Amino acid sequence: MLKRTIYIGNPTYLKLKNNQLKIEDAETKELKGSVAIEDIGFLVLDHPQITISHPVILALQQQNVAIISCDESHLPLGLMLPMSGHVEHSERLRHQINVSEPLRKQLWKQTVESKIFQQKEVLRKFNLQHDSMLQYMNDVKSGDITNMEGIAAQYYWRRLFDDFIRERKGDAPNNFLNFGYAVLRSMVARALVSSGLHPTIGIFHRNKYNAYCLADDIMEPYRPYVDDLVVQWMQMPQASHELDKAAKAHLLQLATRDVYINGLQRPLLTAISITTSSLCKCFMGESRVIHYPLFK
Repeated sequence: MLKRTIYIGNPTYLKLKNNQLKIEDAETKELKGSVAIEDIGFLVLDHPQITISHPVILALQQQNVAIISCDESHLPLGLMLPMSGHVEHSERLRHQINVSEPLRKQLWKQTVESKIFQQKEVLRKFNLQHDSMLQYMNDVKSGDITNMEGIAAQYYWRRLFDDFIRERKGDAPNNFLNFGYAVLRSMVARALVSSGLHPTIGIFHRNKYNAYCLADDIMEPYRPYVDDLVVQWMQMPQASHELDKAAKAHLLQLATRDVYINGLQRPLLTAISITTSSLCKCFMGESRVIHYPLFK
């Protein structure tokens, strides 16, 4: 069953009763909704006046729910995940730590190739120039030692948005991209934990200050799905350039949008789990191919 994303953007009191998440208005105590804990995949907390009880947190962690906290700019800032999401966690972690350098480089090559392909397809979808992207993809070498990912990104952003500079902060579309990427990162981290892997130990990203290196690696081919949603939003006549509730509701459709993976149509959230499961098989020596989706 596809897990639900629950977004809380008002003063709210969250409590647990009969294994249901009870959502109450913080002022009137009126019950606004009730959701079965096992149906939730992500809980997004986006208001300073949200109270969540410890039993709720424990119940969510037992079901491997990702709890995302947003800052005053309404961008995801914190992520809470269970320490272990798989019965073979220690065994899989050992394989992840001991993966060989040649395999790391090969896995990163596959990841970059997939990302560039997805970017090419986004440009094609919106009838934008994309001729060079296929060549960039074909020129990716083991470990991407020639940085084709960066070269392709420069080409991609110049064509996707006019006069655009990609920044961690800034006005639209950066604010929309940052929100979407942060949610995507949480989805990938959750799937990695569910597959018995540790999101800190990356195949390419190795910053000692980054707790989600592997999540940052694996999310790369999925970023264009966020880009697609942002372009769609920017083209809507009624769309604001502010990261308001309507914009966030549009971007939170990411988890349920359909993608194609292994020849089948699947929700993106399911596809991410397929990807992380295939990555685990690579670490354990059962395969050498990561399964990424195809943008169609």
